[in-house]
Amino acid sequence: MIVTSENGLQQPRIGVAASRAVGNAIARNRAKRILREAVRPMLSEIKPGYDILLLARAGLRQAKSTDLAEALGSLMKKAHLTN
Repeated sequence: MIVTSENGLQQPRIGVAASRAVGNAIARNRAKRILREAVRPMLSEIKPGYDILLLARAGLRQAKSTDLAEALGSLMKKAHLTN
């Protein structure tokens, strides 16, 4: 899930969160690391001036990295954050 808000800055800010529904602390931290790594290659494509919050879901732990990158790219396009 993705939540966005305009921030008026010259660069985007990205936050990552995971609720207890994802699992214990180890699982939540791993899910957040996975999301950070998935968004890293697309940082240069993200439009400036937005705060972006990525929310980890329980199924993230079983997702393949290619599927995750594709889904994240689709979410970014749907939210009009990339071209």
